[in-house]
Amino acid sequence: MGLAILQSRAQIGVQAPQVTIEVFLSGGLPQFNVVGLVETAVRESKDRVRGAIMSSDFKFPQERITVNLGPADMKKTGGRFDLPIALGILAASKQIPAKILDACEFYGELALNGDLRPVPGVLPAAIKAAKLDRSIVVPHENGAEAALSKGRVYVVKSLLEVTALLRNMPGAEPLEPIEAGAHPIDGPDLADVRGQLFAKRALEVAAAGGHNILFIGPPGTGKSMLAQRLPRLLPPMSTDEAIETAAVDSVLGHPVSPHSWHIRPFRAPHHTASAVALVGGGSDPRPGEISRAHNGVLFLDELAEFSRHVLEVLREPVESGRITISRATGQADFPARFQLVAAMNPCPCGYYGDQQGNCRCTADAIKRYRGKISGPLLDRIDIHIDVQRPPVALLRPDATKGESSADVAARVHAAREIQYTRKGKTNADLTAAELGDVFSADSHCYDLLERAAENLALSARAYQRVQRVARTIADLAGGKKIEMMHVAEALRMRQLDRSVNQQLY
Repeated sequence: MGLAILQSRAQIGVQAPQVTIEVFLSGGLPQFNVVGLVETAVRESKDRVRGAIMSSDFKFPQERITVNLGPADMKKTGGRFDLPIALGILAASKQIPAKILDACEFYGELALNGDLRPVPGVLPAAIKAAKLDRSIVVPHENGAEAALSKGRVYVVKSLLEVTALLRNMPGAEPLEPIEAGAHPIDGPDLADVRGQLFAKRALEVAAAGGHNILFIGPPGTGKSMLAQRLPRLLPPMSTDEAIETAAVDSVLGHPVSPHSWHIRPFRAPHHTASAVALVGGGSDPRPGEISRAHNGVLFLDELAEFSRHVLEVLREPVESGRITISRATGQADFPARFQLVAAMNPCPCGYYGDQQGNCRCTADAIKRYRGKISGPLLDRIDIHIDVQRPPVALLRPDATKGESSADVAARVHAAREIQYTRKGKTNADLTAAELGDVFSADSHCYDLLERAAENLALSARAYQRVQRVARTIADLAGGKKIEMMHVAEALRMRQLDRSVNQQLY
């Protein structure tokens, strides 16, 4: 008889709850049972563990083996528990000392020859272990992402290497923690976009305040080019933000590169994407595109071509920054604080309002086309502007280029520093109470806002979003007080509401 107890962690969303592996050897006919609300992949670990132990020249006990994964009411999935189960059997059968297992957590799927394969969700587990000052042992391929936790991480390639590591743990050196690198300087440059001064200004304001933005215009006017240049205007992620974003990729099983893990993500799903692909889901909930864009940019090109049902599921996460996927077997929370950038044509053919185009769309067709974007979703987009065809002369190779991304990014960074110093967050994330604290304006500004709200039928949410954009414009100008011109520019950036804009000025 023998008993061994080890620690590991499950994966539920981006959470990593503690799992205790208890291995008990008793008399009786040889039998191997794994209990504790385990799914098929965990039950099948019996054959992988048996083959790995015997291939590594250890003796597989010919006794009754009972493995309990507690707590019993929490579902366990995947092959991440293979390694701790195998070590528990070796410790319970006295082939390795049980005491050496106490200070570590173990993760890894075993091959039949004893090699270790990578498993998803190691980074959230490593972060939890580091907070408890516990060491973790992971497969070699998971080492880079686990090292982001700045805890004690040991990497191994096989079951034999694990046992050798445990016997020499006091003298073994853990991986060096990985620090965030410098903000990358490569990528599309804003100077490549010719003309479009107002659209560039709107993009700068959106970057400075973290505002959602919608570009509307004919094909080929530069809407996608503008969106693709937004990430380079944004400040680099903090270490905490980078780890949050990397944890989502870790859960999905995507390798986390030590050279690019600090770069803000830019996700651009195709308009045929389903609601589950966009927000996440499945019988075992997995994160979707909005979570992969956490702390970065989600670009929806051809917005009106997305299914209306798909777009409507964005309303809650755009507001809350999180998505909760609920299923009969449980629920999972995923982070989803992203900056939404969208682009669409003004009509089905794309040329409504274009002086050089030949739009033949009927008024009803245009109404149906734009009606795919509901009012509640549009209300959550702070800036929406027209992007018209630039003058042909600007397309000449020798034409003067505009400001570079580096020049605009410097102003964006300075504006964000003002916001972080003031409230610790961007203007787009301010609560209603916080917005009241920072929106310092005179009565003339409020009069303009009130006239705009009446003439444009702005909702209370849209009214506050205009205030947030005006606050950002003032921050870009380095002013503490919001002036009339800041409010006027913020209103000008809501062009879908400006059907009677001449009454404002």
